[in-house]
Amino acid sequence: MSNPILKIKDLTHDFGPFRAIDNVSLEIERGSITGLIGPNGAGKTTLFNVITGGLKPKLGSITLDDIDVTGSVPESLFLRGLGRTFQIPRPFAKMSVLENVMLAPKGQIGEKLHGPFFLRGFVKNQEIAIRRRAMEVIDFMTLGPLADHPAGKISGGQMKLLELARILMGDPQVILLDEPAAGVNPTLAGTLIEKIEELNRLGKTFLIIEHDMDFIMGHCNTVIALTQGQVVFQGTPEQAQSNQVLLDAYLGAKEND
Repeated sequence: MSNPILKIKDLTHDFGPFRAIDNVSLEIERGSITGLIGPNGAGKTTLFNVITGGLKPKLGSITLDDIDVTGSVPESLFLRGLGRTFQIPRPFAKMSVLENVMLAPKGQIGEKLHGPFFLRGFVKNQEIAIRRRAMEVIDFMTLGPLADHPAGKISGGQMKLLELARILMGDPQVILLDEPAAGVNPTLAGTLIEKIEELNRLGKTFLIIEHDMDFIMGHCNTVIALTQGQVVFQGTPEQAQSNQVLLDAYLGAKEND
C-alpha cells in the first residue's frame, strides 16, 4: 500500500524564460531510499532547492507528511523534519567539528538576547544536553577522533559526513542528499553508504541525487529520472536498467545542473 511521506504535484520553476522544472509530480515512499538521476542540466538540484525552500515554485504544491509546506522557508522545513545536504559542504572552517554540530539545533536559549543574562541555568543545562547529543551523532558518523579538529582542516569526504551529522541533530524524517559520494574516496564513500542504510533501517527516508549508477542500482528502492526538467522514468532499479527511454535520456549531457 502506498504510504508517501513527501508528495510533489505539478511543480514548476522558471529562471527567467528558462523552465528548469516543468510540471514535476512524484511521491517519495515513507522509509525508502529513492535515487534521483539524470544528465547534468536536467534540473535535479533545482528541484531539491524548490523542495527545501531555497527557491519558490512558480506553480505546484509540496506536501510533507500530509501537511502543505509549499513556499515554506528552509528553517521551517527543518523544524518539520526535512533536512538536506549540498554538493559542496561549507562548514564553519575555523570552528571545531563538535562546534559545527552543536550549532545545528534551532531554538537554543543562549541565542536569545535575554538568555545569557536571565536564564543562565537553563542555557548551561541545554548546552550540556546538546553537547552530549552532538558527540553521539559525531561518534555515529565515525568522526569522534576529529571532534576537536577545525572543520576546515578535515578531508572533503569527512566534511560530507560532518554535514550529515549536522542534519541529524534536527532528527529529520526525510533527508535529501545532493551527490553525497561525489569526490569522496572509496573508504569514506563506503562509510557514508553504511550510515545511510543504517539510518534507513531506523526509519529515515532518503531522496538522493547521485551520478554513481552502482550506488543507485545497489542501494535504492526506487529510481526517478529527470531530463529537461521533466520526470521521464520512475520505477525500480531493475526496471531502470532495461528502460530504453531512460537510457536514451541519460546519455552524455555535459552542462552544469
